[in-house]
Amino acid sequence: MAKEKNDGNNKVIARNRRARHDYAIEDVYEAGLALTGTEVKSLRAGRASLADGFALVSDGEVWLHNVHIPEYAMGTWTNHTPTRTRKLLLHRGEIERLIRKTTEQGLTLVPLSLYFKDGKVKVELAVARGKRTYDKRQDLAKRDAAREVERALRRRR
Repeated sequence: MAKEKNDGNNKVIARNRRARHDYAIEDVYEAGLALTGTEVKSLRAGRASLADGFALVSDGEVWLHNVHIPEYAMGTWTNHTPTRTRKLLLHRGEIERLIRKTTEQGLTLVPLSLYFKDGKVKVELAVARGKRTYDKRQDLAKRDAAREVERALRRRR
């Protein structure tokens, strides 16, 4: 369960922290989500998980899979299914670019974050390439080296 944070005008509901570790991000898109009422109420309570989420393009539309939005506690028989497939709202040109990138270059669509922007739910969708284990180790080594440099600079001051 993620807590809501306020990034200026955007209220972040959930972040996919593993995405930046497991994938090399090539490009980022902002997309709207087609949701039901109980899903929005559950998101306003700050409850969602993007851990296993991914997006697919089929029949000229982009669909978000495996994003877990739990059932609304006060909902009735109209409650939604927690991991249902949700439609992403993008412009036609953006969808065409995504189709080209995912089919020709073998890239994946991964959700990075879920947030409210001007009262509407948006998802930050990344076009990403999967990292190998040695890539992950190199990134960790670079991060550790940068941290050591920062420590040394602080000690000198």
